[in-house]
Amino acid sequence: MKRADQIKSLFGQRVKQLRLQAGMSQEAFADKCGLDRTYISGIERGVRNPTLEVINTIANGLNVKLDVLFQF
Repeated sequence: MKRADQIKSLFGQRVKQLRLQAGMSQEAFADKCGLDRTYISGIERGVRNPTLEVINTIANGLNVKLDVLFQF
């Protein structure tokens, strides 16, 4: 289970990094993705385990390919 927690944490850090590089607040990013800001916060903190559909939505919101989200 520790590996799963590590992956969630690394993924969340990567989403946050890319969001900040894009110059978006959590609220603006959540609005763009059609997700709740608290859900984005949970992903970035590594406490949420997003589905494949949400991961795809995040990639689209950041205007990146899916693999870019996993370059950590």
